[in-house]
Amino acid sequence: MRPTTGVAPLGERSSGALSDTFGRVHRDLRISLTDRCSLRCTYCMPEQGNEWLARSGILSLDEIERIARVAAGVGITTFRLTGGEPLLRTDIVEVVRRLAAITGPDGTPVELAMTTNGIRLPELLPDLMAAGLQRLNVSIDTLHRDRFAALTRRDRLDDVLAGIRAAQASGLRPLKLNAVAMRGVNDDEMVQLVEFALAHDAQQRFIEQMPLDAGHTWDRAQMVTREEILAALATRWALTPVPGRGGAPAERWLLDGGPQTVGVIASVTAPFCGDCDRLRLTADGQLRNCLFSTAEYDLMPTLRPAGGQGAEPMDAAIERVLRACVHGKLPGHAINDPSFLQPARGMNAIGG
Repeated sequence: MRPTTGVAPLGERSSGALSDTFGRVHRDLRISLTDRCSLRCTYCMPEQGNEWLARSGILSLDEIERIARVAAGVGITTFRLTGGEPLLRTDIVEVVRRLAAITGPDGTPVELAMTTNGIRLPELLPDLMAAGLQRLNVSIDTLHRDRFAALTRRDRLDDVLAGIRAAQASGLRPLKLNAVAMRGVNDDEMVQLVEFALAHDAQQRFIEQMPLDAGHTWDRAQMVTREEILAALATRWALTPVPGRGGAPAERWLLDGGPQTVGVIASVTAPFCGDCDRLRLTADGQLRNCLFSTAEYDLMPTLRPAGGQGAEPMDAAIERVLRACVHGKLPGHAINDPSFLQPARGMNAIGG
């Protein structure tokens, strides 16, 4: 059963930035558009027996836009569209068009990014760019066909590679390629993956495998750590840290003095919770203040009130839930604490 936190009345509406009790100002909202995906990556979801969200329970285009406008009004400056696989959403181009048109209180347009497996990019990217998409992250964990098929349970490597080529030709920059580092799967491909990214005018980012698989089979001992990733890369390049990370999830290093870089997202061994500025919205209308949270803040009663619209204006109610979510954020995810509990949802249902 999904843990859900109710929202207690906050009295008078708060004002100002979305700042939590630890002083972190939130500017980034990850919006999951669907829990469905064209792949079945082992670290994300099981191959069979997935319990998909009911289509009637998925946020509509109008509901996504409404939440996004309220969020932008209280300081969110970046939206990242995720899934599942966001390009499976049939109205994806219109989602991009509507969100790209949103501006903040000072009239500055929001920044709109997307994380995708790339399979549908060749057919959709021109329309997505025309609609206002600005940045892309494409996930690719291995360049070997047999490994790709075993890892994703689908023989779609050629389709992903075609999507990356389309992204390279599009001119969208920075273009980032994401790879989850996995022992015995792709830990011998670290250098090869970076060379592939550089050949496609992209930035490679490695991600420590996190306890977010639907089967709860994550094993810390099998995780490839930040230090191991850097040691592998150091056999090929001199690595120089890039200062000024801010709230970005990836630490970056110059390769042989630059300008090319590589990034590492080390949520487990080098957590960056103290600078986290992100919130997440699931496809079924739950706000999450941490990727690893076991609590969610339900927007559905506000968006679809059972007894009709209440006395509180809907936008004010959405803002109230947003602020309650931020207010309830803990100082960190506590992965390294013995009391840590893995979220009930898998990564595909949370949103990347």
